[in-house]
Amino acid sequence: MTGLRVSTQRLVHIYRSEGHEVAALSGVDLDVAAGEMVGLLGPSGAGKSTLLSLLAGVFRPSAGKVFVGPVELSAASPRQLDELRALEVSLMLQGAGRNLLPYFTPYENVRFAQGAARAAGKQLLEPAEVLGSVGLVAEAHRPLGELSPGHLQLAALAVAMAPQPGLLLADEPTSQLEHRARDLVLERMATLNRELGTTVVLVTHDPDVAAFLPRTITIRDGRVGGEGRSGEEYAVVTPDGFLPLPLHVREDLLPGTLVRFHLVDGSYVLIPEATDPEEGAADE
Repeated sequence: MTGLRVSTQRLVHIYRSEGHEVAALSGVDLDVAAGEMVGLLGPSGAGKSTLLSLLAGVFRPSAGKVFVGPVELSAASPRQLDELRALEVSLMLQGAGRNLLPYFTPYENVRFAQGAARAAGKQLLEPAEVLGSVGLVAEAHRPLGELSPGHLQLAALAVAMAPQPGLLLADEPTSQLEHRARDLVLERMATLNRELGTTVVLVTHDPDVAAFLPRTITIRDGRVGGEGRSGEEYAVVTPDGFLPLPLHVREDLLPGTLVRFHLVDGSYVLIPEATDPEEGAADE
């Protein structure tokens, strides 16, 4: 299996709410290399889940482009999108139950999820092997009602991986799980990413999950607001020269603050200057 590269260019998504237009995303430029495991962070309402749905082809963007592998989703036909989701892109919705058929066992859920890919001639692992890869051998034929929340989430992961996609998109895959179950789900996802090469993009608000990931991207105010790599936080300069300041810096600078940048020994130093309307009037 080969992971798929994911990229967006000036991505905008606007939806209507109570008669008003709301910009969920306002120009997102994103690049995730094939085989990466990346987390999308940010406050509630920042646009993380919307971005995930756009990457899955569930929504059409209002403007901009979305690429998954060589396919431009924003220009793809409905049939192309259906084929992509059946064969190459899996979307795990928030809440394990939304990804599983309640009257099927984990084994039957995995087999059902493989149907379209098998019909297309894709060579896949047997359902028992898929469940074994996430540690659910003993639970393969048990009713879903008998499984713990952690095992249900692992079953949902197995279903998402059943067609052996090149891209796995997961919306809050560890929400409402206790720490041990959360860590187990993350470890299984990391193993699948490492051993199968699947590109993984997941949404989370949990700082412990973020710390587990090799790379994080913060979505703030509908744009990429920063990146985290190896425990360090970075601001990201957008193609149009926009530089979102890290949240802790924004909290220290009042709106309207003038900021100068000075190059000192090869490094830029940010120097804020207070703005005093009375002082400006005296200068006149």
